[in-house]
Amino acid sequence: MAAAATPAVPDQAPKMQAPGQVPFDPSQAPVIEGFTPITLGKNESFKEKFMRKTKENPFVPIGCAATAGALIYGLRAFHQGKTRQSQLLMRGRIFAQGFTVFAIIVGIFATSLKPKQ
Repeated sequence: MAAAATPAVPDQAPKMQAPGQVPFDPSQAPVIEGFTPITLGKNESFKEKFMRKTKENPFVPIGCAATAGALIYGLRAFHQGKTRQSQLLMRGRIFAQGFTVFAIIVGIFATSLKPKQ
């Protein structure tokens, strides 16, 4: 009654590797048929990346500096009791924030319209 179970997969001889060959080398990208991996650029330091991004869209750092400046001077005026000047500087801060957001959006659109290298 009990029959020997035979595998449904045809007998395949296991592929033998050359002695000393590792099936997967973690230092190399895997080889996938029909796929070409992208090569990453050089590693940039924070300063190099900041300078590159500033050259691409100089209005974002300008807007950030204006926002921070208006905030600091507005808080200082508030602390000194100059309520009118404090209010004007807080409104200026809102304007500077809007300018910065607008500069970011324009930069994104400009980058998306550039041809790929």
